[in-house]
Amino acid sequence: MSYESNPILDRLPKHLQQYIKPQNYEDYSPVDQAVWRYVMRKNVDYLSRVAHDSYTSGLKKTGISIDHIPNMYGMNRILKEIGWAAVAVDGFIPPAAFMEFQAYNVLVIASDIRQLEHIEYTPAPDIIHEGAGHAPIIANPEYAEYLRRFGEIGCKAISSAKDYELYEAVRHLSIIKEAPGTDEKDIEKAEQKIEVLQENMGEPSEMALIRNLHWWTVEYGLIGSLEHPKIYGAGLLSSIGESNWCMTDKVKKIPYSIEAARTSFDITKPQPQLFVTPDFAFLSQVLEEFANTMALRKGGLDGLQKLIRSEALGTVELSTGLQISGIFTRAIEHDGKAIYLQTKGPTALAYREKELIGHSTAQHPDGFGAPVGKLKGINLAIEDMSPRDLKAYKIYEGERVDLEFTGGITLSGDIITGTRNLRGEIILITFENCLVKYRDEILFKPEWGLYHMAVGEQIVAAFNGPADLNSFDLVTHKTESTTIKVKKDQKRQQLERLYGQIREFREGINTTISRNKVLQELQANHPEDWLLSVELLELATGAQDAPFAKEIRDHLETVKQQRPEVGHLIDDGIALAEGTRVTS
Repeated sequence: MSYESNPILDRLPKHLQQYIKPQNYEDYSPVDQAVWRYVMRKNVDYLSRVAHDSYTSGLKKTGISIDHIPNMYGMNRILKEIGWAAVAVDGFIPPAAFMEFQAYNVLVIASDIRQLEHIEYTPAPDIIHEGAGHAPIIANPEYAEYLRRFGEIGCKAISSAKDYELYEAVRHLSIIKEAPGTDEKDIEKAEQKIEVLQENMGEPSEMALIRNLHWWTVEYGLIGSLEHPKIYGAGLLSSIGESNWCMTDKVKKIPYSIEAARTSFDITKPQPQLFVTPDFAFLSQVLEEFANTMALRKGGLDGLQKLIRSEALGTVELSTGLQISGIFTRAIEHDGKAIYLQTKGPTALAYREKELIGHSTAQHPDGFGAPVGKLKGINLAIEDMSPRDLKAYKIYEGERVDLEFTGGITLSGDIITGTRNLRGEIILITFENCLVKYRDEILFKPEWGLYHMAVGEQIVAAFNGPADLNSFDLVTHKTESTTIKVKKDQKRQQLERLYGQIREFREGINTTISRNKVLQELQANHPEDWLLSVELLELATGAQDAPFAKEIRDHLETVKQQRPEVGHLIDDGIALAEGTRVTS
């Protein structure tokens, strides 16, 4: 095992464990630690005024330090007290997997940290966004339950075949934008690809819609009144630029409702509007409203067609409780209802999320077909028939029967046995010498072996993934791109050494370091760097060394003139160092 486990993580199925990677805490450089510390000091100062009360109290409850990048497996010892855990992953993971982690009360944290050049915002998920953004708010019980429930429902949402292509394109863009030295043409090309994909997605899938809800709540949510909202979304809590921008009149504030599901977003740009929920309980209310629109609860022909369009592993549940899991390829319909369904490749049957004995993918390696509905001219569905009714219609062991379903599906065969659920209701009938047809089209031939006829008057649910997680090998995730680790040149290594020396001085590990020499070396060899000078100013101010503090401020003014784009960051750093209020 590549990570330290605990009772919450022990419950994770193997297909989720495949995404977990070691945090490798020793890989964080002194510059990384300084980036974390700057963002956190600025955030705590500013967010104490504009974030929901749960943020500042949650920082303490979840054990997140302002001065050190969190060791998430140390965090776990504290998170378990509120019933949660954290794991490290490599950047973006598929949305369904991300949400399923939430369903298990596990916070997914991309363990990389943004570059100093992207200190205000990065499109890539990083430990600032997820450790400092998501973790504190889950200390609020109402919000934590919303997050868990969202994961539970969200991981059942059906995707389209294009969703995964878009996911890979967004993941690729986030990686190359965060990687130093990426050619601007490569970034433009990746952005154009995403634009083309977004313009040609067609009708949004359930996953696309629920991801919108996730974005406008978990990532970019505001809470309270339209006039005086507070921040609770992790994307805002972790962006020192956007947390200020969102509080201005330039960002439209809209009352949160299910309409947010139809409002798309652009991950690469600041958001032009945000949704405001009155309280955390209302989030769950809207979530349930959305869930009522999903195939998970509506089923029917529409649900089956969504699974077919997804071209991915999914499950149909019939009114008897029988669950068919596989890749669905066909729906024969009549009067707006599905009368036959078909899968291709390995298929498994289950009841109440537990695979039926004798009906694994080994027994159904080449697909599975089943009629849906009532027998023609008979008002009583097979599932509602008593043993006496079944015998009257010759649906009985040892009998040869000819069945005709409403809509034109016919079946002729010798009944071998029936499978019943815990309530004694028949859910599966097994035939030999069986011929299944739709009008003149043959759907199943006698020479193909036994025919297991699923019993069900209607499709009551359709959802992403298998009914029984153990029915399929789901440990197959392969990403097309991985985060880029850049080799550090000698100059960068020298800069990190200086950052490390000041860090050791501040923490009392080595107080013999000459801060004046560090500043001189910065001015001589790294004149463009600003963050270490801010840290030096903090130390000089704390030591009441006015001459040295002035020398540092003069240097920072020079940097501001040469790099005006970081002027506001320097000004806020000076305010932090001198103990005055940060304005942005």
